[in-house]
Amino acid sequence: MQRTYRVGVIGHTGRGNYGHGLERVWLDVPGCQVMAVADPDKNGLAQAMRRTGARRAYRDYRQMLDREKLDIVAVAPRWIDQHCQMVVAAAERGCHIYLEKPMCRTLEEADRMVAACEKHHVKLAIAHQTRYSPKLPVVKELLASGRLGQVLEFRGRGKEDHRGGGEDLWVLGTHIMDLIRALGGRPRWCMARVTQQGHDVTARDVAPGNEGIGPLAGDNVTAMYALEGGATAYFASRRRAAGKPSRFGLTIYGTAGVLELHTGYLPPIKLLPDSSWTPGRTGRRWLDVSSRGVGKPETLEDRGLHGGNVLAVKDLIRAIETDTQPESNVYEARAATEMIVAVFESHRLRAPAAFPLQNRKNPLEMLPQ
Repeated sequence: MQRTYRVGVIGHTGRGNYGHGLERVWLDVPGCQVMAVADPDKNGLAQAMRRTGARRAYRDYRQMLDREKLDIVAVAPRWIDQHCQMVVAAAERGCHIYLEKPMCRTLEEADRMVAACEKHHVKLAIAHQTRYSPKLPVVKELLASGRLGQVLEFRGRGKEDHRGGGEDLWVLGTHIMDLIRALGGRPRWCMARVTQQGHDVTARDVAPGNEGIGPLAGDNVTAMYALEGGATAYFASRRRAAGKPSRFGLTIYGTAGVLELHTGYLPPIKLLPDSSWTPGRTGRRWLDVSSRGVGKPETLEDRGLHGGNVLAVKDLIRAIETDTQPESNVYEARAATEMIVAVFESHRLRAPAAFPLQNRKNPLEMLPQ
């Protein structure tokens, strides 16, 4: 008989709410039942109860964890100032975790979360939905088969809206960093610059960031990473410089062509088989890439972020039952966070920041006046 997983959901209406549908995903995963929801906001809690069909409600998530015998906990708020304590509390009670991105505020917090998961033998998966896209294996095969030739560069950008710069790096850059690691391997060092209104960021520019990020600065960030495989990765974001349609995503440049991918369950992906990278000169055309391959029609329905959440949760359950790690696990979550923190650490050092970072605190709190 299939096991039934008892699920608890932690939300916080007004402080990150329930992320990108982390309370509803369980309704589409066989064998999962939401037993309880925790939210300090009374009205938000009542609405979450209706959305999830949960049996019991709590204003304090610690009470929920103590009173319910849960197998899995969704740590759903987008705001990250409580992620560490919520994850540690769930791990201490032996609950596996599905966590909204970004992971946390500092590498100190990330280390605590990893240690708690290891000590209590629990699995954590983070909501980097593109890691679970049915299209990603096709991308990996294109790279492995040499369709792009030798991979030279990975170029990522954020959404570059009103959050552009440091906030964009934290909130959305985590997806790009995760994809760079998944497709390009581990970074060796990062060299970066962070500016505010045209000048290098100093301690005077640091202020509390939105969404519980903690000390934050910069309306423009540029970063370069040396990857272990020999390619170079870049990330940049400038406030209010968004493209229409958005440039948010990752572009991979090789000696034989270019591959452009965005984020989500079935993200737009295009291949340019052109070693010059300039189809205006060669007449080459961009080719659509589906979950079936290059130039083949897509047969899957795009279910948005919810589709990615469903695949991520199913993979988390697979990891629980086989005692392996989820595809986007606690170590991958920490690694993406480290790539983000490295931008500010390199800016502080005015030099390349080597991985693993020795400084586990927020570099912006250590800037000279």
